[in-house]
Order: sequence, then C-alpha cells, then structure tokens
Amino acid sequence: MALNTDPNIPDPDGFYAELLGAHEGLSDEASTALNARLVLILANHIGDRAILTEAFAAASKSEA
Repeated sequence: MALNTDPNIPDPDGFYAELLGAHEGLSDEASTALNARLVLILANHIGDRAILTEAFAAASKSEA
C-alpha cells in the first residue's frame, strides 16, 4: 500500500472547522501538544511504518 495524498476526507471544510475548533482557546503550548497527540494517535491508527515514512517524506517536501 502506498501513501494516499489525493483528497480523501469527506466534507474537508467541516473537518478543517472541527480541527480549528479543537484548538480554540488554547495557548500556543497547549495547541502544539494537541497536534503532537493527534499525530501520535493517527500514526498508531495507520500502524504501517512504510506509510508513515512516506508521510514524513511528503510532509518534509511541503516545507521546502
């Protein structure tokens, strides 16, 4: 299985609003901690190290 980078979230605007809502009222530190917990939870859900390695590479390219 390869990393799916095509749009795949039903109601992406609703998802984004929910993500922003989860951060509402949090300090920068608490928001960063929330993001870290979310990444770890989702990485555990994926569970495939090869896919996670591809995700690291894709995310790193996005910063360049």
